[in-house]
Amino acid sequence: MEISKPHAVLLSSPGMGHLIPVIELGKNLVMHHNFDVTVFVVQTHASISQSQLLELSPDPNLINIVLLPPVDISDIVQPTTLILTQLAMMMRKALPSLRSEISSMKIRPTVLIVDLFGTEAFAMANEFRMLKYVFITSTAWFLALTIYLPTIDRGEEDEHVNNQEPLNIPGCFPVRFKDTFEPLVNRDDQIYVEYVRMGKEISMADGILVNTWRNLEPKTLRALEDPKMLGRLTHAPVYPVGPLVRPVNPGSTSEVLTWLDVQPNESVVYVSFGSGGTLSAKQTTELAAGLELSQLRFLWVVRPPFEYDAAAALFRMGERCDETPSYLPDGFLTRTRERGLVVPTWAPQAEILDHPSIGGFVSHCGWNSSLESIVNGVPMVTWPLYAEQRMNAAMLTEEVGVAIRVEVLSGKEVVGREEIAAAVTKIMVEKEGEEIRVRAKTLKSTAKNALSKGGSSYKAMDVLADECNNYQRCIQGRALGA
Repeated sequence: MEISKPHAVLLSSPGMGHLIPVIELGKNLVMHHNFDVTVFVVQTHASISQSQLLELSPDPNLINIVLLPPVDISDIVQPTTLILTQLAMMMRKALPSLRSEISSMKIRPTVLIVDLFGTEAFAMANEFRMLKYVFITSTAWFLALTIYLPTIDRGEEDEHVNNQEPLNIPGCFPVRFKDTFEPLVNRDDQIYVEYVRMGKEISMADGILVNTWRNLEPKTLRALEDPKMLGRLTHAPVYPVGPLVRPVNPGSTSEVLTWLDVQPNESVVYVSFGSGGTLSAKQTTELAAGLELSQLRFLWVVRPPFEYDAAAALFRMGERCDETPSYLPDGFLTRTRERGLVVPTWAPQAEILDHPSIGGFVSHCGWNSSLESIVNGVPMVTWPLYAEQRMNAAMLTEEVGVAIRVEVLSGKEVVGREEIAAAVTKIMVEKEGEEIRVRAKTLKSTAKNALSKGGSSYKAMDVLADECNNYQRCIQGRALGA
């Protein structure tokens, strides 16, 4: 009897930060492990376009991407509802559409793989007799916190939240209060309830995939696998399958890349806060002044500030001496034109970080961006803004050793220009930052090895594939027996 390919259904929550690693996981399953893959994308009315999907997966024969009907939560969301709560609401509302799509398939899929926000779909996987996996698109440390939180008592939480004591996770680095994940400090909010629920539901999975690799987080992965530590909280095996990042388009051309082509090797610091990261007007001004003070070459993807405070209003008063946007210091573009390039809103990040002219990255520490930096051997200045980014920043600076961190000092409103200039100078040229630069290049090598045939992440995907193939044999055997 010829066994058909296992068919994996992947479910992605809204946002490119979730969709990119999910699609890359799908590609990996198809190209290296002989799966058929369908990716279902939960979208809002303005979340993603067909052209963006085509850029992520230009070959429609590789994986089948299906946009579920747009989800509208305007009737249940409040102005104060946190974005993570909104994501949970959207995923819940999308479940009937997902069920309809799966039930209409002529042949039932073998396995359902969801991201963190999709764990409520596990009931559907049980209904259709599918294997069920969760794909954590963040770190193993974040996974450890997620599955540990539902098990701790209120007193331990109070010590962390009220007394600002570190939260000790068995076998892992403790989570300091200043780095803690948002739901823990919003225990009266719906997001806390949703996050605890997700942590509990993960333990029901047949397996947990994580976008990391053994050389990056060896201590945390050992704790997750040790039945005397975090392994006791879930019977599901943990598969470190990363780094799964968007590949570079070798034929890509743009004004940005052309500008980089004429810069010396490792001379440019790249500054970007991701697709959703914005700074205040005052902080944007300080960042501009810090880059100018550093005297280094820079490429800055800048977004308009999220609020126009008094500082921004001052810059809008009167005539500007050049075409500098109103939210940047007057004359900034003229003064820095010989060594800097300011790009509005968006730039091809994967291609930029792959460029030999880039020597450092000022980042918000979204995990996709962090991985893109690591796989290219680019050291970072971490500047976390929201979600689990503070945990990422702590790990990258203190555990992994590929970054230094800037943060608002006590009694200050913003990160000052002097601190910004000092940080980028250290990471780019100073002898004090040499160890970080060397460490970044070493991790680049381990990342490549992990995904190569015989590497740790490749082997983890092989084990996952074997599990799915064995289950597929069982399904077909039952069907023939019936």
